[in-house]
Amino acid sequence: MDLKNKVAYITGGSKGIGYGVAERLIAAGLKVAISGRTLETVQKAAQGLGSEENVLALQSDVTKHGNEEAAIRSILNRWGHLDVVLANAGVGHFAPVDEMSEEQWHQMINTNLNGVFHTLKASVEALKATKGYYMTLASLAGTNFFASGAGYNATKFGVVGFTQAAMLDLRKYDIKVSTIMPGSVATHFNGNEPDQKDAWKIQPEDIGELVLDLLKMHPRTLPSKVEVRPSRPDKK
Repeated sequence: MDLKNKVAYITGGSKGIGYGVAERLIAAGLKVAISGRTLETVQKAAQGLGSEENVLALQSDVTKHGNEEAAIRSILNRWGHLDVVLANAGVGHFAPVDEMSEEQWHQMINTNLNGVFHTLKASVEALKATKGYYMTLASLAGTNFFASGAGYNATKFGVVGFTQAAMLDLRKYDIKVSTIMPGSVATHFNGNEPDQKDAWKIQPEDIGELVLDLLKMHPRTLPSKVEVRPSRPDKK
């Protein structure tokens, strides 16, 4: 993909992986829209990414399809087209299945799983027009189950399956579809405050470089599922 003047949309883009990807895409010359549930938070993040010419801050709760439709309309109104979508927004609650609340379960299902569908459903016609690229941010938890991860595993296994099936559905339109499955990443996820203790982990900007690599790959080749993990474990 020639990245000059391309437009990307990243859900959950105000911090962590989403923000790291946005930084790298903007540095590569793309125009980037980021969204989150609180407009003030997204606007503050956007100020750190670049000029208003290249960055668009949007309020959108991915659990609501209408929010995502409105976000896509705003992007098209601003820049006229959409080339890359990263469905990144996600939440995690970790507890034994007999202790997990219904609220926690439904929040993960609605955000992590329903959200990726809402984002794709809202953007797919725009991506057809540009023969664009749709990516989801899954996790190694989408293939490796663990104790206290029943809800999170369920959503990430679902994201992987959804994305791979969507890839088969959409490649006839020359839309590329991939899911990225990171291991430990230095983010604010699950209440973490990234600092030196997280230096061994994948950094958000590393995922940004991976996204760029996918966009630059020859169009005849599609890495439809990409697992990525720290090269070495934590030295405790």
